[in-house]
Amino acid sequence: MDIKPINKRASGQAFEVILKASSPVSETGHCITSPPKRDISLEDIQKKLEAAEDRRKSQEAQVLRALAEKREHERDVLLKAMEENSNFSRMAEEKLQLKMEQIEENRQAYLAAIMERLQEKDVKELSVEEALVSAQVVLFLFLKMASY
Repeated sequence: MDIKPINKRASGQAFEVILKASSPVSETGHCITSPPKRDISLEDIQKKLEAAEDRRKSQEAQVLRALAEKREHERDVLLKAMEENSNFSRMAEEKLQLKMEQIEENRQAYLAAIMERLQEKDVKELSVEEALVSAQVVLFLFLKMASY
């Protein structure tokens, strides 16, 4: 078989393959023989079986380790989520407690202000009432004196 290059093309290279006619002299390099089979002993078979068993056990152990790591990661994630939920609940409860305390303080201040205004109103009513009584007494006395 001969290979001759043809003109180079823009897309690549082209070759022409020429097959020779079979000649009476054959080349010895073309003969491919398989290596001679050797006898496999029982000991070799046992070693191969043991090696296969070791590989299987190793692979199984690796799968179990991966599963254990995955379970541990899931447990860690679950614990973290529970902790965050607990922290959120605690913070929400504290915030609500502070808000309730502030509302109670505001209510007490509002009631105190109302009571103070009512007391001031009562004092003013008493002073107006006393002034009215005084005015009535003065008027009575004035009318009594005017009748003399």
